[in-house]
Amino acid sequence: MADSLTDVARALSVSPATLRRWVAEGIVPLSDGEWTPAALAQARIVARMRARGHSLAALRGAAKEGRLAYGYLEDLFPERGGAPRTLAEAAAETGMEPELIRRIWAAAGFPGASVETLSDDDVELLRRFGSVLDAGLPLVAFLQIVRVYGQALAQIADAEVKLFHLYVHEPMIRDGSPVLEMAEELSDLASELLPLTGPIMDSVHTRLLHHFLEQDVVGHLEAVTDDAALGRLRVAIAFADLAGYTRLTEEVGEEEALSVVEHFVEQVTETLPDDARVVKTIGDEVMVVGTDLSALVDWAVGFQKMQTERPFPRIGLHAGSVLYRDGDYYGRAVNLASRVAARATGGEVLVTAEVRAVAGRHLAFQPIGAVKLKGFDEATALFLAAPR
Repeated sequence: MADSLTDVARALSVSPATLRRWVAEGIVPLSDGEWTPAALAQARIVARMRARGHSLAALRGAAKEGRLAYGYLEDLFPERGGAPRTLAEAAAETGMEPELIRRIWAAAGFPGASVETLSDDDVELLRRFGSVLDAGLPLVAFLQIVRVYGQALAQIADAEVKLFHLYVHEPMIRDGSPVLEMAEELSDLASELLPLTGPIMDSVHTRLLHHFLEQDVVGHLEAVTDDAALGRLRVAIAFADLAGYTRLTEEVGEEEALSVVEHFVEQVTETLPDDARVVKTIGDEVMVVGTDLSALVDWAVGFQKMQTERPFPRIGLHAGSVLYRDGDYYGRAVNLASRVAARATGGEVLVTAEVRAVAGRHLAFQPIGAVKLKGFDEATALFLAAPR
């Protein structure tokens, strides 16, 4: 570690006079005049923020509150090892075409410019990608998997950083903890948590992979129609949301309304049939896909019977052929299911004729007529599903 002001200035590519001013103004606090790892990390983030155009006044205020203490966590990550490689050099080492590397890099969600300067770890990652392709996985499927990995892991990494900030760093700021002490406490906690993330994600992935393999054997193979085009599945689709959620937000505030949505999504996730899963949530709306249509409509009717407090959910169901891309589902059947849900009112389960045809006789279906749904030329026959 650099142990003098001159060494630190050289490491950060700033002048000693500039660094001395940062220290004098309290933007970079020292512990008894010593350049501790926390002080060096703070100086590094100040240099970066200055390069981006942030004023000294803004940085002074942020430093006083301890908002720059997060920069210390960067020291937990190893340096990018080895001599930097150009894209052409990495292609020669891995035997992969430069254009293929670019496509993989983009699919993973990495910044486009970063592919021009690659580290040892980057090249090793490319070799692993190449091994997957060499094993025989079609490129179209491989790129979709990489894209799903990138999107899912980006969401995980973003959540880790934001939740750590909101529930660990912010309380320290409110308590008025000393800046360097705050930085060291954050680092100590993060250094204990970081080694656990990999094993936890690996265990969760293995468990879920096992579950979906079982479901594929049981139902997904049967769900693919004989004449379906490559990449198409026949599935059951449900959309559910909370009727009057916007009004609820105005009445009780965003935080209370969000708690209601979180409880709703938890209820959906915990009660779904084994073959169904939540594909995504958008605000208070949940999209569910399954392979057993009868089981999914049973779930929808049963889910409504569980509800005792407003706002009540509204649920729409349809079944049909869909395009499967990047872990998500697309096509006319998905759009239709969404529009059916939008026509329901709180506490209702609306279904199409395709759903009614295969549902069990323990359910009753009240026809509500042919309804013109937004975006569809022909009217759609809808039915209100309920226990018989």
